Amino acid sequence: MAKQFDRITDDHRQFIQAQHIFFCGTAADAGRVNISPKGMDSLRVMGPNRIIWRNWTGSGNETAAHLALHNRMTLMWCGFEKRPMIMRAYGTARTLHPRDAEFGTLNGAFPATDGARQIYDMTVEMMQTSCGYAVPFFDHQGPRDVLKDWTEDKGADGIATYWKERNQTTIDGLPTHILDSDDA
Repeated sequence: MAKQFDRITDDHRQFIQAQHIFFCGTAADAGRVNISPKGMDSLRVMGPNRIIWRNWTGSGNETAAHLALHNRMTLMWCGFEKRPMIMRAYGTARTLHPRDAEFGTLNGAFPATDGARQIYDMTVEMMQTSCGYAVPFFDHQGPRDVLKDWTEDKGADGIATYWKERNQTTIDGLPTHILDSDDA
């Protein structure tokens, strides 16, 4: 039986911190719904109704474009290793790019990298938990360093070029605002 909460409890925070992966869901009015797996020490619970997560440079940039149209977001965690639970955070989020004044402060909550593309600052309106009894067991073997290594190899200039060439629109052709000077 699902249970809803109006805030992130201490138990929720502990569950979130124990997970190695989370999923982010966003959508525009039309086109594809985006659900992305995330990892790499990229999420922080900042309070009972606030989560920030850092988005690394990658092949797609759907979340930024979707949030520019509708600032709704769902995050989901699954207990793959021990505790059988599915947890979702529902809310709204704003996109912060490296050009934005608050980006540096929030980015400081994470290990340094040139690969940080955006930080999403989410206001959590509802948490929901459900049993997760059908979620299979998976053993965490460690982080995957491929994106970290790719980022280090590209460097800041290579990342900027990648944004220009590959991250300005979504698969549905929506603008991501990655290079806009007045988008916040």
